[in-house]
Amino acid sequence: MRNGDARVRGFAARAGGWSARHRWAAVGIWVLFVVLAMGLGSAAGRVDVGDSDQLKGETRTAARIVEDAGIEEPAGETVLVQAKDDGLSATDDEFRAAVTAVVTAVEKTGQVTEVTTPYESGTISEDGRSALVQFDMRGDSDTAAERVEPVLKAVEGVQKDHDALRIEEIGGASMMKTFDDAFGDDFKKAEYSAVPVALGILLIAFGALVAALLPVALAITAIMATMGLMGLVSHLQPMSETANSVMLLVGLAVGVDYCLFYLRREREERAAGHDAQTALRIAAATSGRAIVVSGVTVCVAMAGMLFTGLAEFEAMGLASLMVVAVAMVGSVTVLPALLSLLGERVEKGRLPFLRRRTSGSGNDSRIWTAVLRRVLAKPLLAAAVATGALLAVAAPAVGMKTQNLTLDQEFGDSLPIVQTYNRVNEAFPGGAEPAEVVVRADDINSPEVRAALADFREEAVSSGASNGPVETRVHEGQNVAFVYVPLVGGSDQDRAAESLHTLRDEVRPATLGTVDGLEAPVTGQVAGSEDFNDQLVGSVVPVFVFVVVFAFLLMLLSFRSLTIAITSIVLNLLSVGAAYGILVAVFQHGWGASLVGAEGVGAIITWLPLFLFVILFGLSMDYHVFVVSRIREARLRGRTTRDAIQHGVVTTAGVITSAAVIMVAVFGIFGTLSMQSMKQMGVGLAAAVLIDATIIRGVLLPAVMALLGERNWYLPKWLHRMPDLTHDESPTGAGAGAPVAKGGVDRGVDQGSGRGTGTDHGADEGERVRV
Repeated sequence: MRNGDARVRGFAARAGGWSARHRWAAVGIWVLFVVLAMGLGSAAGRVDVGDSDQLKGETRTAARIVEDAGIEEPAGETVLVQAKDDGLSATDDEFRAAVTAVVTAVEKTGQVTEVTTPYESGTISEDGRSALVQFDMRGDSDTAAERVEPVLKAVEGVQKDHDALRIEEIGGASMMKTFDDAFGDDFKKAEYSAVPVALGILLIAFGALVAALLPVALAITAIMATMGLMGLVSHLQPMSETANSVMLLVGLAVGVDYCLFYLRREREERAAGHDAQTALRIAAATSGRAIVVSGVTVCVAMAGMLFTGLAEFEAMGLASLMVVAVAMVGSVTVLPALLSLLGERVEKGRLPFLRRRTSGSGNDSRIWTAVLRRVLAKPLLAAAVATGALLAVAAPAVGMKTQNLTLDQEFGDSLPIVQTYNRVNEAFPGGAEPAEVVVRADDINSPEVRAALADFREEAVSSGASNGPVETRVHEGQNVAFVYVPLVGGSDQDRAAESLHTLRDEVRPATLGTVDGLEAPVTGQVAGSEDFNDQLVGSVVPVFVFVVVFAFLLMLLSFRSLTIAITSIVLNLLSVGAAYGILVAVFQHGWGASLVGAEGVGAIITWLPLFLFVILFGLSMDYHVFVVSRIREARLRGRTTRDAIQHGVVTTAGVITSAAVIMVAVFGIFGTLSMQSMKQMGVGLAAAVLIDATIIRGVLLPAVMALLGERNWYLPKWLHRMPDLTHDESPTGAGAGAPVAKGGVDRGVDQGSGRGTGTDHGADEGERVRV
């Protein structure tokens, strides 16, 4: 065979080789796949997660009762009429005139129904200074925000005529409109700016426009294809807008990363003197394999979300899994085809103000070379310092408190409607977000049921769970009643949760629970938060075990080293723990919160810890697999373990730095949003990636591997019969005069004993390379 014509086995190597030989076919198949996926997904439409699928427990039971009964709950709105000082009360003529003006104004809009005055419903505060006018929006509650503006303007008009009173509207429709107006463009700008930011960083990394465009183009096409696939899959597993946003973030991150790994390796091999065909083949067998191992590991991590039992998480997990799989396949198929087609033209559009980057390998990374020299000189000290620092950063996570953030926690005082929310809760504790008891009986009008409802309303107040008023709305045709109970505690989530437990565990069994065949699940914002927490806590262990065990098995199969598999898991857990610690310190305790434009809100949003664990555990494997693959490759070529560590870390420093900067920048964009939950997600992801790419991969990993020495490659003899997935690896220098062991095999490691020799000691046929 010709010099450099190495034959290897494995999906990545075979896919890359076929694509390079059939360039136009590979590109055409990819384009056809993207177009078909988008077309079929658009034609099928997307099914989103319904209310009855969101949660388990009582919240889900209540939603199903409402859906089965065919009841469309309208969007409820409330107008607070409040004296600005102690001079007025709800019984004064001026106050009554203002209430009448509000009723008249909102009814004239033609958008409202079921208007009730505080004098009818009894919604007057204890001090007599505040009262509530309540009504429902006409039409579908999901689109009520689009029709509420005339009502808001009508209320504003009444406010102008009554200076002594504070007249403000709040409700589901008005809050949704306010949030859409304030933050809808904010989210769009964040999503749209992610691509230009990534492209700008890639331009600096590669110094050429065409080379920088390739990773972005792959990521975007992978995202487009996945959006189509989400439409098809949604008929089996409903999707959501949240899943769409998470898919975009993950798709951009891994799509750019995978392409970056592949492209930098191909350029490095060409700069080392290989012809284009050989450089592509080496990149396919090395970086291509690392991409496949990383992609499968990330997919497994994302699949962990399917064990939560929460429809929103299941949608996010499945969407993320699909985009990672699509990006992985694209990276090892269409990317080699494009590189083969472009050839030297990949350097087109070179930026004149950047020095020419010939290798793209990171060999010139003086900073990391200097760091590695010190780490490898004193690995025990480096490992101790790095581990101690990470444990110190992770320490605050021990006291982590999770809850669904209230309106004022989520948005602070940045919106006027938040102040209205606080004023309503202060005057009517729990009135802004009451518990809702959905009662279904065989005959909702039977004396027995009516008596139980009356007892429930009375007991809810006498038990201390509510200060009232407790309202009831009966749907006779469906034999369903809704009971609205303002919970004592209001926006204080802990006190409101205590009131909810009293309502569920004491009041309900003693009243409604005495009627045979009657169902009365308690739902509402506080109940939903409690049910979500309970479901999430119950799913932590199975998700954790699934992700960790399968990631361990994949690393064991991919590197055939028990030591590598164990250290991979431990290092990733340290990275996640440090991210948790930063989140708790900044957002729960408020330490340094102002530095990121955040506030210490006293809690972490409920869904974030599990979400971060799955996402970070998956994404951190990108870097880990890439570095360890390069180290193992160098070890198989005959280098000592210490030299292999130095070579692997330094030569991957450039690409990992570029990839990390892109991820940190993209996640950091979401950390600039006004919503505290989005800030928490953005800061948590950005901090974890930064820690992972620096302290973990640049200091702790090489220090630990240097301390372990040849034990890094230890595999017990009883594990020798397990499947060997290492056969994609090829001695990189096989085609360039690099030393290859006599007999055509350079294994370099006796897996059973852990001894490195640099020669062939019974190498597995799966790793044989013929030159």
